[in-house]
Amino acid sequence: MTVTFLVTGHVQGVGFRAHVRYSAEGLGLVGEVWNRRDGSVEGWAAGAPEALSMFETKLREGPGRVDGVATAPSPERAADRFTVGPTQ
Repeated sequence: MTVTFLVTGHVQGVGFRAHVRYSAEGLGLVGEVWNRRDGSVEGWAAGAPEALSMFETKLREGPGRVDGVATAPSPERAADRFTVGPTQ
């Protein structure tokens, strides 16, 4: 299963992307996370549905101030690990 996510709030410059990668790796997920120019953080993650549910909880707990987390099902993508990408 693959989902996209968008996290809003004060989530840049606080180690949020590193938190996302660490959380995803700990749950056995693959995917990517990046900053957006509007100050939010976006990405996608793939793995078991139970792990993705726990991942969403971790997104809400992240460093900084999380105002909102939106997730949506996404087409499958190929990856062998979880990476931090450049700002988009």
